[in-house]
Amino acid sequence: MKVHHFKTLDSTNTKARDFSKNNLIVADTQTKGRGRHKRQWDSNKGGLWLSIVLEPKTKNPAELTFLAAVAVQKAIKRTTKLETKIKWPNDLLHKDKKLCGILTEAIFKGNSKKMIVGIGINVNNKLPISLKSKATSIKEILKKETNLKGLLTNLINQFNTLHKTYQEKGFIPILNKWKSSCDTIGKAIKVKTLKQRLVGKAIKVNKDCSLTIRLKNNKLKKIVEGDIFTV
Repeated sequence: MKVHHFKTLDSTNTKARDFSKNNLIVADTQTKGRGRHKRQWDSNKGGLWLSIVLEPKTKNPAELTFLAAVAVQKAIKRTTKLETKIKWPNDLLHKDKKLCGILTEAIFKGNSKKMIVGIGINVNNKLPISLKSKATSIKEILKKETNLKGLLTNLINQFNTLHKTYQEKGFIPILNKWKSSCDTIGKAIKVKTLKQRLVGKAIKVNKDCSLTIRLKNNKLKKIVEGDIFTV
């Protein structure tokens, strides 16, 4: 995987569209970093902001989001010994505060077919006051700075190892690793989708990466997209 480093980009995911598979784009800062549903992602200097370009082996981008979450978790632990949990569908948490977000985009235009996995990790960057109650950084937790290059190297190694497993054995081994670190299953949650609001208990995560919840009337509901909050 070839690494392309930039001081400033509007978004590494946007820049990644110019590259072919097996390229990684990293920026010191992003001026228009984004999460799901085009939400702004604060990307000050000191964080790790990157995008990985892959050849699509699946039509479900969520599989690569899950893979990336496991890779980030392993890389953070190897670099800092910090324990994190995975929140469905695309976040890493430390004590219920967001530490990392992942945005995977499928690009299918003419002969151009690629998956772009965007990863944003709060490492040494200072967070806006408005996010203090919801997000945290590795520096804030450990009270010291983490070597960004070392974390990136570990992340690339973990991602490559998991991606090789994914290509050779399919998604299930990745899903099982993801489930073992998931902080969502078994919790009472509120779900906010583009179309509705629901309250229930998270029962399981399915092979297609969707979430099944049990509603108060005991009926099961499958959630494909949405934001969840613990009750």
